[in-house]
Amino acid sequence: MLELKEIKKDYPAGDGVVQALKGINLQFRKSEFVSILGPSGCGKTTMLNIIGGLDQYTDGDLIINGTSTKQYKDRDWDSYRNHSVGFVFQSYNLIPHQTVLQNVELALTLSGVSKAERRARAKQALEAVGLGDQLSKRPNAMSGGQMQRVAIARALVNNPDIILADEPTGALDTETSVQVMEILKNISKDRLIIMVTHNPDLAETYSSRIIRMLDGKITSDSMPLTEKENNDEKARYEAEKEQARKAGKKVKRPSMSFGTSFMLSLKNLFTKKGRTTLTAFAGSIGIIGIALILAISQGMTTYIDAVQESTLSAYPLTLESSTVELTTLMQTFMNISSEKTRHENDAVYKKSAFYDIVNAMNSLEETENDLKSFNEFLRAEIANDDSKLSQAVNGVQYSYDLDMQIYTKNVDGTILRADTEQILQDLILKYMGVDMSMMTSMTENSSMASMSSMSMMGGSTNLWQELLPGTDGAPINDLLLSQYDVIYGSWPNSYDEIVLVVDENNELDDVTLYALGLLPEEDMSALFDAGLNGSLLENKEMKWTYKEICDMEFRTILNADCYSYDEATGLYTDLRETEAGLRYLYDNGMSLKVTGIIRPNEDSDTTMLTGSICYTSDLTEYLIKKAKDSEVIAAQLENEHMDVLTGLPFQSSTGNLTDAEKEAEFRAYIAELDEAGKAAAYISICSVPPTELLEQQLADTMGAMTRADIEAMILQGMSAQMSVSEEEITEYLAAMSDEELNEIFAQMITEQIKAQYALQVQTQMGAMSSAELVAALDFAMAAYTTEQCAAYYDEIMVFSESTYEDNLLAMGYIDLESPAAINIYASSFENKDIITEAIADYNQDVDEMQQIKYTDYIGIMMSSVTTIINAITYVLIAFVAISLIVSSIMIGVITLISVQERTKEIGILRAIGASKKDVSGMFNAETMIVGFAAGLLGVVVTYLLCIPINFILHQVTGISNLNAILPLPAAIILVLISVGLTLISGIIPSRSAAKKDPVVALRTE
Repeated sequence: MLELKEIKKDYPAGDGVVQALKGINLQFRKSEFVSILGPSGCGKTTMLNIIGGLDQYTDGDLIINGTSTKQYKDRDWDSYRNHSVGFVFQSYNLIPHQTVLQNVELALTLSGVSKAERRARAKQALEAVGLGDQLSKRPNAMSGGQMQRVAIARALVNNPDIILADEPTGALDTETSVQVMEILKNISKDRLIIMVTHNPDLAETYSSRIIRMLDGKITSDSMPLTEKENNDEKARYEAEKEQARKAGKKVKRPSMSFGTSFMLSLKNLFTKKGRTTLTAFAGSIGIIGIALILAISQGMTTYIDAVQESTLSAYPLTLESSTVELTTLMQTFMNISSEKTRHENDAVYKKSAFYDIVNAMNSLEETENDLKSFNEFLRAEIANDDSKLSQAVNGVQYSYDLDMQIYTKNVDGTILRADTEQILQDLILKYMGVDMSMMTSMTENSSMASMSSMSMMGGSTNLWQELLPGTDGAPINDLLLSQYDVIYGSWPNSYDEIVLVVDENNELDDVTLYALGLLPEEDMSALFDAGLNGSLLENKEMKWTYKEICDMEFRTILNADCYSYDEATGLYTDLRETEAGLRYLYDNGMSLKVTGIIRPNEDSDTTMLTGSICYTSDLTEYLIKKAKDSEVIAAQLENEHMDVLTGLPFQSSTGNLTDAEKEAEFRAYIAELDEAGKAAAYISICSVPPTELLEQQLADTMGAMTRADIEAMILQGMSAQMSVSEEEITEYLAAMSDEELNEIFAQMITEQIKAQYALQVQTQMGAMSSAELVAALDFAMAAYTTEQCAAYYDEIMVFSESTYEDNLLAMGYIDLESPAAINIYASSFENKDIITEAIADYNQDVDEMQQIKYTDYIGIMMSSVTTIINAITYVLIAFVAISLIVSSIMIGVITLISVQERTKEIGILRAIGASKKDVSGMFNAETMIVGFAAGLLGVVVTYLLCIPINFILHQVTGISNLNAILPLPAAIILVLISVGLTLISGIIPSRSAAKKDPVVALRTE
């Protein structure tokens, strides 16, 4: 039952108000055909819209089935329109991009009816109006009468209680109007039909009740409800309400699913294919820009990561048992100074270059690292899978002071030590007369050793190199497997297997070939002769098959096995010093098999191997463990103070002897000397000036000298010994304190006094015979005190040139738990930073004596490459993001235009029960489709553009593995970003669509 009580409707008009309805009171039966007549502007359509819930009354009350609508909310009105009201409009109001069947189905879709039932009921409704054969047609392919019948079918399909028809025949011819009216008359048998019309003849013919209006008021009603009918209607409604309550029926609120919104928007976009394509392309421009930047950046990052991995494989983080911190010295060489000299630029000033270098070198301090303790920490961290250090470390290699004795036979049959460094020293000594071993020994002092360690970064002349083992116990690290290709044979898997390394051209240099025994010594002699004579040599091409290389024989000899015990002397002799001894050692040495040949692959920019023959860490461990059982090592371990190879005491051990022990050693040493030895010993003893005399002469000399005199004498001495200008030496001396200067000068004067005293003694005793000197020594020995014997012990005793520790190293005695160096490999600079942080954390947790000190060469010379690349990428993305935002705004504007174009569709949807949220969702779906299309198009175009871009990159850079790559996850994220941005850009248009007045929307063309 429908009832209007004092319904009023006012419209604001400028400063005034227009009263469209002025207190309408009407009651309607459940089933009747009511026609409302009246002139235009009398309020007929306004009242119809209020009854249909499209417009809201200003005052009064609309009672639906006994319920007041004063408290109705938007969702209540939406449900009312969908379930209780069906609209038939003069202009049909069909959605043009939907088929006839889909137009009729739409109301059922909002009601949540299943697809099968929805399709069946829509067909039934269309068959009822005579359009069962027109289901797939679109509205623009039908006549006006057919479209109006579709509108009637749409109004009937949800079985509403009320059909509201606004001028349903206004746009139809007479014959079609009669057909439409017949349909409406049949419908009125079981429901309420309220029709607004200007045709009184049709109203009189088909209506059961005619209401006339004028100026917003009811002027006549042909058949109003009587009081009895009103009571009967209320009673019937109450009965139906109670029946529905018992049956538990609930009216479901209408709601448009995402699928419906999506399909409505998709079909609308397909009707405007050209504009949709252009819009998607415009939106894709920003996506293409960002995608290309990401692709190129990703390609560059991938390439840099590969270069970093290969570069860091060549330059690991090296921790040495004895190290010198070289940061200050390297910064000095690189002209990096934290302090800048400030002066006026009014003249030419001196720059303290040499002074800074000398000071930096003099400030170098050699420190000992407790690698044994750190190694325990490192292994525990690597074993922990959850440790950051474990994930950052790509490999760990331990270096030991093991001088491997590996020999082969050259083509002449001569046994040759396969060591390029040793071979070059021998050849230079033989042909040039220069003892390179003397220069090598000079590097043992701290300053030269530090410079030598820096040279490690520039390469190596070592023929043999240990392969980096895997962190999982594998003999070969995956990093090596990725950098090198096996061109013949296989990688070594056992301790007695080795592999040959050639360059990218399958070549080995001539010195290496000679060390491998593949070239005769005469070829090397010819090279040196040509170098000395300045003559040119013809370069002959030589090659060997892979099988010939792998058939080469190498033998390794334990260092300890090189020494044999001589019962006659009670000492151990080196068998390598004789040809027979060397052959014996070679014949009994352990054979090493060449299992394969490897070559750097094309994708490796930097490789970690510098040697030409490589072995596994298993060989190193085997040799070290095997040496522990040797006889010579056991003998040396039992004699800490004596060299078992020479029988001489170690000078380093004398610091542990008391004066009494030194006296005993000294007297025993003198007693064993022959006559000539005793004579020489006595002259040496007498050549040592008494301490009192030395101190007195030094004090007299120093007392008579001023600082200027001291500087002048030191300058004279240093100028004669060093190829440095006097100005630089003067500057260096001037920077010294008085104490430092006096100390240097005192050393110079002391040496001069000792030399002069010794010369005088030797001159005086030169006329004495050996017998006289021996007699004098014997007489003096009886009078020497313990202190004098101890002093003479240090001055004249002959000591071993080696030390206890050096002897053990030469014999191969090494502790596996105390490496000489630990090389830690990282795959990227980020991982290298994690490793350095882990070392810093370790240093904080241990005592100062156990802290690890090292020089990070790569860290000093290189900056954060990855950070720079990322910064550039972010800047470029920021620029392109602006275009992406602009295109998003453009899509928002186009969506707003679409809202204006689909205003009538909005009104239709609201009329059949769609909520504001449904309308908003429809346009959000449209923006999502456009955003998805734009994102997908952008990604596809980017992948296509990567093909010519990669070709150009390869041609310009010559780098085959530098490729623009857009990762699939990034592509998906870009599509989602495009969808998200367009969805955001469509928020304002979609809200605008949701807020549109359905009455105004239905009148919009």
